[in-house]
Amino acid sequence: MTSDTGRYAIYFAPEPGSELAQFGAAWLGYDVATGSDLVQSPIAGIAPERLRAITTEPRRYGFHATLKPPFALAEGTDAGMVNQAVAALARDLPAFAAPRLKLASLLGFWALMLAEPCPEMDRLAAICVGELDRFRAPPPVAELARRRIAGLSPAQEALLVRWGYPYVMDEFRFHMTLTARLGAEEGGVVSRALAPLVAPHCQAPLPVNTISLFRQESRDKPFRLMRRYVLAG
Repeated sequence: MTSDTGRYAIYFAPEPGSELAQFGAAWLGYDVATGSDLVQSPIAGIAPERLRAITTEPRRYGFHATLKPPFALAEGTDAGMVNQAVAALARDLPAFAAPRLKLASLLGFWALMLAEPCPEMDRLAAICVGELDRFRAPPPVAELARRRIAGLSPAQEALLVRWGYPYVMDEFRFHMTLTARLGAEEGGVVSRALAPLVAPHCQAPLPVNTISLFRQESRDKPFRLMRRYVLAG
């Protein structure tokens, strides 16, 4: 049994210090590169305590788009082995320009998504899920049950059983989550507040030059950026 009780994930994350990274950190109130909590800027129409509440869950994961969902380490593996495997993977994968971002609702969760389909992004996520699966410990029964509460399609159920997560492979949707699930009225208020903040980041194609390894020390701790890998294929 591995002695590492943390969880790992492979994410797309903007370069630390970039304008997109600064926006995400400021909106969520957390910087994944430094592990620092930040004071969120006042947002018109949203009380500070409500803004804090609706960003609690995405803040725990940090500003990112998931490529390989969070996983505990399989028996006989360790962080060094994961690092080596991701580095080798990145050396073989090419960088690319994804379509521009757009603000959209994904089942009530407001997020930055891609404005158009991107086969390169879908392929990158599928490779990360498949090639690194040997490091993933089977999820606990309670976690599987929690996933099923939302009501999964047969395809999503099959993905959950095979890969430990229902929204991978054909069900993958690139998204950089900004809020919890919101009702229509509150979602409208939040989206109108977000629109001018995200507009500068939605004008040009999204460069995908790196993938990142994140680690969560324990379930009650936020994820932290551990290392970035240049796509050099």
